[in-house]
Amino acid sequence: MSEKSSIAALGDADTVFAFKAIGADAYAVESVEAAREKLRILARNYDIIFITEQFAEKVTDLIARYKTRPFPAVIPVPSSQGSTGYGKRSIRSDVEKAIGTDILRIEEN
Repeated sequence: MSEKSSIAALGDADTVFAFKAIGADAYAVESVEAAREKLRILARNYDIIFITEQFAEKVTDLIARYKTRPFPAVIPVPSSQGSTGYGKRSIRSDVEKAIGTDILRIEEN
C-alpha cells in the first residue's frame, strides 16, 4: 500500500490503472478468487475501494459485510468493457434503505 493513498481500485488491469491518475493504488486481478482475497487484504488498509462491477457482482457476500462498517466504502464501478448495471442497482438499493424511498427512480421519470 502506498503511504499517500487511502483509495484503492480493484479489477481488470485496463480499468484499475486508470485510477492511478487520481492518486489511487491499483490492483489488477484476473479471477474471482483473486479478487475476493485481494479485497479482504485491501479492506484492512484502505478507506475507499473501487471494484469493477464484473468482480463486485461475484463477491456480493463479502461486500455486504463491509456495508455494515464505516470503512472501507466499497464502490462498484464500470470496467473498461462497460457497465453491467450492477453499480447503479447497488447504489439505488443503498439509498432506498437509507432514506426509505427510491429517489433515483423518481428522478429518472
